[in-house]
Amino acid sequence: MIAQLTGTLVSVRGMDVVLDVHGVGYVVSVPLSTLDVVSRRAENVTLLTVLQVREDSMTLFGFATDAERESFYLLTNVQGIGGRTAIGILSATSIADLRKNLVAGNAAALQRLPGVGKKTAERMIIELREKMIGVVPERQGAEGADAVLAAGNDAIDDAVSALLALGFTRAAAEKAVSTVVDADTSLRGGPVDAIIRKALRN
Repeated sequence: MIAQLTGTLVSVRGMDVVLDVHGVGYVVSVPLSTLDVVSRRAENVTLLTVLQVREDSMTLFGFATDAERESFYLLTNVQGIGGRTAIGILSATSIADLRKNLVAGNAAALQRLPGVGKKTAERMIIELREKMIGVVPERQGAEGADAVLAAGNDAIDDAVSALLALGFTRAAAEKAVSTVVDADTSLRGGPVDAIIRKALRN
């Protein structure tokens, strides 16, 4: 099992990063909160990882904090929530808000998360309400200009790529991003994470 990787950030595409560890490039899927953190560093990037092995693929998921990784473990233990869906959930909401809605039994709020329908929301509340109480969000550092993932003409393309990685069809991803930037033209140049968050919540 690969539990942690430390290396140099080579590239970011959508929700995937490539981390060079002693000459070996690892593709790691990460939530937006982690993407914010690693994009501020070029070297000595550390990701806490989970390796999911299936018959036809192996996927590495990476996280900046133990709280993110623990939340991922808990989410993927719920029937109907796979790795990509869990990454989408952690990208669309903070751990604090997720915990609050689970503890409060707020199924309506949970259903607004990507990939979560009524039955899945109900299962999440039943199975995770008590478990999430023990997950304490960790401060990842101040947000600011350095947290911008990309800007300029590539922002919209990167946002679409991120939604595709989360399971959106291209048509749905392009429509979601278009709706966001049409409603707020200041986002046309980025930051990408802001576009993605708004698209996931629409």
